[in-house]
Amino acid sequence: MTEQQVLDIIREGLFTVIFVAAPPLVIGLLAGLIMAIFQTVTSIQEPTLAFIPKILAVLLAMIAFGPWMLSHLVRYFTFLTESFHQFLFPVM
Repeated sequence: MTEQQVLDIIREGLFTVIFVAAPPLVIGLLAGLIMAIFQTVTSIQEPTLAFIPKILAVLLAMIAFGPWMLSHLVRYFTFLTESFHQFLFPVM
């Protein structure tokens, strides 16, 4: 196994993590921003008020993007398992 192969596996893993984590994180960020604006406009300074909408937004994002996220994870896992023999028995 060469250094380039290791770097390719790490790069693909990092991109997979970023692609899978991005939708719920972005939606949670937007929900938090909307709640912060709402709290500023209404002068409600309750820190626990923003938790429920953010949790619900992330949950809905996980439900909506779940199949897409799972397909990315399965694709990466399939890539790893199909190329596992190359890691154990490299061609010289």
